[in-house]
Amino acid sequence: MPRVYVGIGSNIDRGNSIRGAVRELAAHYGPLTLSPVYESKAHGFEGDNFYNLVAGFDAAEPIERIKETLSHIESRFGRSRRENRFSARALDLDLLLYGDIVRHDGQVNLPHPDIQRYAFVLRPLADIAPDLRHPETGLTCARMWEQFDSGKQEIWKTDFDPRS
Repeated sequence: MPRVYVGIGSNIDRGNSIRGAVRELAAHYGPLTLSPVYESKAHGFEGDNFYNLVAGFDAAEPIERIKETLSHIESRFGRSRRENRFSARALDLDLLLYGDIVRHDGQVNLPHPDIQRYAFVLRPLADIAPDLRHPETGLTCARMWEQFDSGKQEIWKTDFDPRS
């Protein structure tokens, strides 16, 4: 059964949205490994700060079914995929990794390129899976974080508990 990692983010009613997403993911997939929650400024647009974290779980479902489930959860919290990529959102769930699968086609982009692009994705992933090797670079998440230039992407750990 592959280990799956999902990025979770919100900047609209972020506490309730994040808690709801964690509840729904746990109800569907069982026990979750959760990173600390980080706060960051909106990237690419003016808006309220985001909360971001990563959840890991084991899943027997195929990639397409997981993506459908994530989209359904987003919709329940008011997300429309028709929105501009850089806009405020109640909930953003991104499939980051599905085992060691590498697949870049019109429907699936794995590993998700945001792992290497954004501190608010890589840092929480490195927190819960430091020894995990990125399927394309071969580097561990901890090493990728060590090498990451986070100077332009300030993030800070919060005390927010998404399970409360």
